Amino acid sequence: MGKLKTATRRAFLIGSAAVVGGVAFGAYLVGRDIPNPLVDHLEQGEAAITPYIKITRDGITLITPRADMGQGAYSIQADLIAEELDIDPATATLIPGTPGPAYYNAAVLAEGVPFPAYDRSTMAETARSFMSIPAKLFEIQITGGSSTVPDSYEKLRLAGAVARETLKEAAARRAGLNRSDLTTENGQVILPGGTRIPYTDLAADAAALDPIAEVELRPASAWKTLGAKRSRMDMAAKCTGTETYGIDLHKEGMVYATVRANPGIGGGITRLDDTKARKVYGVRDILPIHSAVAVIADNTWSAFQGANALDIKWGPAPFPENSERMFEALEAALGSEESFDHRQRDDGNVEAALEGGADVEVTYRVPYLAHAPMEPMNALVHVTETDCDIWVGTQIPLFIRNRAAEMTGLPADRVHVHVQKMGGSFGHRLEMTHVEQAVEIAISLKGTPVKLVWSREEDMTHDYPRPAAVARGRGRTEQGHVHSLDLSVAQSAMTPGWMNRLAGMAAPGPDATITTGSWDQPYAIPNYRVTGYRAPDMVPVSSWRSVGASTNGFFHDCLLDELIHAAGADPLAERIRLCMDDTSRKVLEAVGEMCNWDGPDLGYHKGRGVAFCMSFGVPCAQVVDVTLTDAGIKLDRVFVAADVGEVLDPLNLEAQVTGGVLFGLGHAMNCELTYSDHKPEQTNFDGYTGLRLYQVPELRVKALTNGNRIRGIGEPGVPPAAPALANAIFAATGQRIRELPLNRHIDFV
Repeated sequence: MGKLKTATRRAFLIGSAAVVGGVAFGAYLVGRDIPNPLVDHLEQGEAAITPYIKITRDGITLITPRADMGQGAYSIQADLIAEELDIDPATATLIPGTPGPAYYNAAVLAEGVPFPAYDRSTMAETARSFMSIPAKLFEIQITGGSSTVPDSYEKLRLAGAVARETLKEAAARRAGLNRSDLTTENGQVILPGGTRIPYTDLAADAAALDPIAEVELRPASAWKTLGAKRSRMDMAAKCTGTETYGIDLHKEGMVYATVRANPGIGGGITRLDDTKARKVYGVRDILPIHSAVAVIADNTWSAFQGANALDIKWGPAPFPENSERMFEALEAALGSEESFDHRQRDDGNVEAALEGGADVEVTYRVPYLAHAPMEPMNALVHVTETDCDIWVGTQIPLFIRNRAAEMTGLPADRVHVHVQKMGGSFGHRLEMTHVEQAVEIAISLKGTPVKLVWSREEDMTHDYPRPAAVARGRGRTEQGHVHSLDLSVAQSAMTPGWMNRLAGMAAPGPDATITTGSWDQPYAIPNYRVTGYRAPDMVPVSSWRSVGASTNGFFHDCLLDELIHAAGADPLAERIRLCMDDTSRKVLEAVGEMCNWDGPDLGYHKGRGVAFCMSFGVPCAQVVDVTLTDAGIKLDRVFVAADVGEVLDPLNLEAQVTGGVLFGLGHAMNCELTYSDHKPEQTNFDGYTGLRLYQVPELRVKALTNGNRIRGIGEPGVPPAAPALANAIFAATGQRIRELPLNRHIDFV
């Protein structure tokens, strides 16, 4: 990595501010000065220099601002700091910190540039680097897009290195030595004679110094924490049920609340009779709030029972009344000149290549999908005349702070968002409707803490789901190879509605998520075109784990597989031949070696499918083996190869990939949101079943490190799972299934 001065030329800087008695270190991007959020929360004897590390006489605190929703974000952020600080991260206190502009995320926006991840040209790299400007300007503190590690990899290590060297300088001045003569180990500075000085004893001295900006980052060969097989720091709490989530919080004197809102999102209330609800034991009050009714009670159960007793007549929602009409709208948009949104891939001359007809011409469909995390949406809010405190598990703390400031009329610096650990999200906690409701209730009950919890049914019906989509694919083959591929995708736009809900303004221009995961694949097909069509807004939609690639991975790879079959080519060999990215090619080759692709035939009624998708810069290939039994399809094995550039946490990487694959398989097999009378028909887990434990196949994961930059792995395991399974079913049965969920057409055991 080199020295910090090198990083400074790439837009890194160490800020400074000190208070006698302690010291805090960090690194953040330059431009205008960004306030250090630690400074406002210092006690006597503490200090803050920059936003990631605070050292006092009592101990070391590491600030891990990217939200933890079960993916291990706190652990990996702590590991990155601790590696250079030279401490065991288990000895430090981890906190998410006070949300603030200093914690903006540049990497999450870099994925939105109109260049595929395998394009490493100067223009593409310049465009990615420029994305730090809007991230900083608009204070984008957000967790998502598998961006935690890419965004933190340098800045947190630099924070640790600066802290380490500044503490060494403090010790050197105290001892009358040169800093170069000193070393560190396990949170201590070691003098030449062997004397050890704990960092905590040096905090006050270090606070009086300017940070040491000339630092060397350790090479991977010298890492002690990063790259080692270590359990995540939250593993014991998660395994023993002792972890504390947002839903577990309690504040003295608080009341409990839940809401009922129109299950057809955007529809209103035409009649309300709360007579029976007010008679439910424990119910204190019924409050009309924006587009909903709130029930206030002594406990959550009473609030739920009161909500169930409400007699409400709902108004019609502003979208088609059922799934059939919604898919008609998607079909109508597909290929429509009025619905054309963008075309980021148009190689060769597809029209000329297909003038004589297509060898393959097919249509694919995928449904709306709920996020359905185990922990339903909840928030605890306390509004007073001077302050608003919000305790919530969220991926968007600054958006919540700003909205609460608008609603309460308080200055933004008097709104305090206390980010909590989350029992899942999958994108659901990129929204804040539940927080807005809790704030509105708390304003009405000023001075009383309000704990709002959605019922499971409210969570399912008021989720902003993954968009339903329709795709049409066609193509030709020549001389045993894929020669032309033309894919058109239609869905409602996700990004404009989401940005409008968060910031009150729709994102301008095309919505790239409509084709993400299809146009940006590293294949050199001579005639290759991908087109996105924007269907009318229907059910309000949002990001779902792996976003556009979750649908387009299925569309694109299944179409490619059909073309390869039409050409009479080997599914893996043809993908490798077409692949023009060396890193991706090695991933495909690796998964072939893992499963012994060229080995003996699997046997009667057995099938093997391969799929590949590059998402969030990670090339990921999967092979699924299945068996056709008398009762249906049985999943046998899944082989996964992915390249993340550098493996920082081997055990958690395997867990994240495995979880992504099982998440993708379960949804591909069983899950959908269907609509009738403007509302979802699936309102709980009994109607929305993921993969069952007895269905889980044997999984083998291999991580490669040939990529030119480090990547995140929370989402890339999802997109190839559905097409790999669909392709395996075809290999076992001869049946092409072009619609999800697959159980609409075949049984599973």
